[in-house]
Amino acid sequence: MAKPLIVNVVELLRWPGSKKEVSANIDVADFEFADARIIDTPIAIDLRLESLSTSIEVVGTATLSWAGDCRRCLAPVTSDLVVDFDEMYQREIIDPDAYAIENDQINLLPMVRENILLAIPIGPLCREDCPGFCPHCGLDLSVSTCDCDNSVSDPRWAGLESLKGILPDESV
Repeated sequence: MAKPLIVNVVELLRWPGSKKEVSANIDVADFEFADARIIDTPIAIDLRLESLSTSIEVVGTATLSWAGDCRRCLAPVTSDLVVDFDEMYQREIIDPDAYAIENDQINLLPMVRENILLAIPIGPLCREDCPGFCPHCGLDLSVSTCDCDNSVSDPRWAGLESLKGILPDESV
């Protein structure tokens, strides 16, 4: 099977300022993610390649679905993710962040793969205000409330805490 996202750039290299559009739906298996967070649905790739004097700029997006567990309450979380790209390819690597042009072709797959893996949330939340679990009794606080004392007091501040209410508050 031919590798997806290998683009011949001979014409782009010949004419600075020329552009090329690349759109494809690539199977997750072709990326070899080895990451359970990525849902096995095709990833939509939309890229624009533009030739510059010494390089080719690749700008575009990848759209995919991912799944994980909420970092506070462990509820399942699934979402769509749009990853933006703005990368450079060069024949002779001048920029250390640039990718290589080999035999007048660029392989976009490693670049897309790397950007997707960096964009997927490591600690997702089911919602922004997720309260998580009670640290004392383990009750899921998004389902119900408990009567545990969840006030956190640091013993190092006990001396100052004893002065609270005794001294006048001059912060006004």
